[in-house]
Formats: sequence, C-alpha cells, structure tokens
Amino acid sequence: MYSVTIRESVMIAHSLNDAAFGPAQALHGATFVVDLEFIADALNAQNVVIDIGKARDILRQTLAPLAYQNLDDVEEFAGKLTTAEFIARHIHDVAQQHAREFFDGRIRVRMAESHDAWVAYEHA
Repeated sequence: MYSVTIRESVMIAHSLNDAAFGPAQALHGATFVVDLEFIADALNAQNVVIDIGKARDILRQTLAPLAYQNLDDVEEFAGKLTTAEFIARHIHDVAQQHAREFFDGRIRVRMAESHDAWVAYEHA
C-alpha cells in the first residue's frame, strides 16, 4: 500500500445550531488543517501514487470555495450542522470528484481543529 498526503489550512466561520454544542451554537471561526491522503495498492506508470503538484491543486480547488466563508450562508449547507466531521466528508467528496481524471485509488481526509483534536473520513 502506498500513499501521498498533502496539507493545507482553511479558515471558516459557522455556528452549530443545536443545544448539544453549547457555546459553539454562536457564530465562531475555525482554522482547519486538512490532510488529503491519496492511497493506492500499486504505483502508476510513472512510479507514483499521484503527482504531488496535481494532489496539491486538487486540495486547493476543493478548499477554495470554503475559504473565509461563513458556512451558515453557503446555500449547499443550508439547514445542516457543519461539524468538523460533516466538513471532512464534504472535502472528501469534492476532492474525489476533482481527482477522478488523475487518480483511481482511495482518498482519506484528516482534519484538525486544534493540535489535540481531529476528525477523519474515508469512504468504505
């Protein structure tokens, strides 16, 4: 098994409108550190999992629509709790669409909210 991981950060704002989230119900900002991992059982014809430049472009394209946005105002997320887990799944799905032309392996997203709390998503 081989993998290549690319890391970027993205700043967002959102509120989590549910009593379970206590003070996070109010509008607040977050800076997520996003690791996008490309996983393959074998190397391609160029002996890589994916070109690192392409991988970086895929992650940047995926995060660009989220950057500096209040997720509460993004139509696609209307009525949804934009938890870190939810956003990790969203990043995974969008990145996978962007990667189709260049990569046919698995993708895993790991996203840190802080130095000691993170979430991950990988389609089973």
